Amino acid sequence: MPTEAPPEARTDATPAGSSSRRRVALIINPIKATDVDVVGAVRRIAEEDGWDEPLVIETTADDPGHGQAREALGAGVELVIAAGGDGTVRCVAEELAETGTMMALVPLGTGNLLARNLDIAVDDPDAAVEAAFRGTERTIDVVHVTVDRAQDAHVFLVMAGIGYDAAIMSDTRDDLKDKVGWLAYVDAGLRNLPGKPTRTTISVDGGKPFERRLRSVMGGNCGKIMGGLEIFPGAKIDDGLMDLMTVAPKGALGWLAVAGKLFARGKGKDPSLEYFQCRTAEVTLREPLEVQLDGDPLGKATHMAFEVKPDSLRLRMPLGYKDPAVVSEPLP
Repeated sequence: MPTEAPPEARTDATPAGSSSRRRVALIINPIKATDVDVVGAVRRIAEEDGWDEPLVIETTADDPGHGQAREALGAGVELVIAAGGDGTVRCVAEELAETGTMMALVPLGTGNLLARNLDIAVDDPDAAVEAAFRGTERTIDVVHVTVDRAQDAHVFLVMAGIGYDAAIMSDTRDDLKDKVGWLAYVDAGLRNLPGKPTRTTISVDGGKPFERRLRSVMGGNCGKIMGGLEIFPGAKIDDGLMDLMTVAPKGALGWLAVAGKLFARGKGKDPSLEYFQCRTAEVTLREPLEVQLDGDPLGKATHMAFEVKPDSLRLRMPLGYKDPAVVSEPLP
């Protein structure tokens, strides 16, 4: 009896002549300008591979992806493609996690952090659409975050934080992003460099709390940002763990020490940057600071609780070798 192909080798392409027809939903942010007709590309490949007519749903200012993903799940689709920026991807993933429904993404934003980590083309929507249908399947972790002990948790796929990193996301000018792309984040980062550290209490995996005076605390599910800089060295999106980073520059030249340790991939004993690997973490601040999840500003808070949910999202990505800095098993 033939054996079933392993999950990472399967695709959703339907052989010609098969009577089994499936449906895909495209959730697209209509304000993300692109020269490529993403809807047309999805319809074309769906037809070529024997899928039914795609369900196309646009996000809105009031709903950046949650309701649309629930609509897709209600329609019984087998694949949901999120076409937009990191915010669209995060909102769709929040609804699809732990449902067993496959997700793919077509990056149309500025940061596109998850796409960059997974080698999904950030400047070629056609290639991203093809990978969404014909790529390899992985099952990845998501991290649940509860802000200020709220009843409902959010999720993130790449990174989340409280403090300086979130202030950058909150203060980045949209008009500048349209003109210069990711350099707009550099502008916001420079403007937010001045500031005082905040007394912070951290507990990792339920252990004894410890205190630091910090500018930022960040949790990472995978580590790469723009330019290939790896700010969470060794973080893998499918290892059941999260990396927690604390940022504590001291003195006028403190940020140089932070940058140096970042480029050294966390090596060295400089306490300006510390890493902790864990499954859960709790962060409590003496005063409220800005919060961000995958680049989405959430306002200010004094408390964040993190919990990794291993293997909870089925994700489609391009065929081929995967960076071992991102996934546990590099080969498809």
